[in-house]
Amino acid sequence: VGGQSAEREISLQTGAGVAAALDELGYPHASIDADDRLLDELGRLRPDVAFNALHGGAGEDGTVQALLDWLRIPYQGSGARASAIAMDKWITKAVARSLDIPVPRAVLLDAREPQCDRPPDPPGLPCVVKPRAQGSAIGVSIVHFEEQWPAAVREASAFGPWIVIEEYVEGREFTVAILGERALPLVEIIPHDDFYTYHAKYTPGASTHAVPATVADNLALRMQEHALRLHHTLGCRDYSRVDVLMSVTNSLYVLECNTLPGLTRLSLFPEAASAAGITYTALIDRLVEAALSRATSRAT
Repeated sequence: VGGQSAEREISLQTGAGVAAALDELGYPHASIDADDRLLDELGRLRPDVAFNALHGGAGEDGTVQALLDWLRIPYQGSGARASAIAMDKWITKAVARSLDIPVPRAVLLDAREPQCDRPPDPPGLPCVVKPRAQGSAIGVSIVHFEEQWPAAVREASAFGPWIVIEEYVEGREFTVAILGERALPLVEIIPHDDFYTYHAKYTPGASTHAVPATVADNLALRMQEHALRLHHTLGCRDYSRVDVLMSVTNSLYVLECNTLPGLTRLSLFPEAASAAGITYTALIDRLVEAALSRATSRAT
């Protein structure tokens, strides 16, 4: 839990929820803060299974997954390669396009270069400015006017020089939770701000989640199909969450794939699971069992 990324506080919340569920399930467990002592702590405890409750940074980009693989400690969620690819928004877009899954038009810019002094055209304004590899909407801005551009670039490039500039798509935002081989009921995100900000994600009352979402069956099915294809092609396992925009003309655009979706009590993934009849504790149990099954297969 914890770690050193910008999403540390969310990881601690996820960790607290998971720990409570593990207590309810009767699993003995210990929490490890993923700081510089992580390797030593894992070596000392030698857990049968690691539950990765990290978000962002080394916990989600494949680094911790590779470490656990090296230590031969099974864990829930995607492996190192899928985690690294999905964390990179630009590469994920390329994978989606290769599958003919629609994504917003976008360009990749180096914030250190002179051409980053003004908004690129295309996509033009308004546009969305994002860090290349960051979660929880951290560092994301919508730029409506050119005078907003410098601040948006500074905010996004605080997490690395490479930034993604997307066309702004007006419409509704949905998320598709994948559990095992199944797409769970859609969740519609209705933010009270311009978009689903970090504040809106984790502050009670700052957004509304419609679960299951009210949307035409054919559109819901298409979103779920896009999410499952991207999940499988990226090599994700156990669970993931794919965010989708639906424009005012009902065109669909996939935004990204999250390989370690938040598991706080306010998070989208547990809400989707609940709509499918899966309690929070049962969800955690399924994820632990997925990791345990890999431990068993290694031993045989």
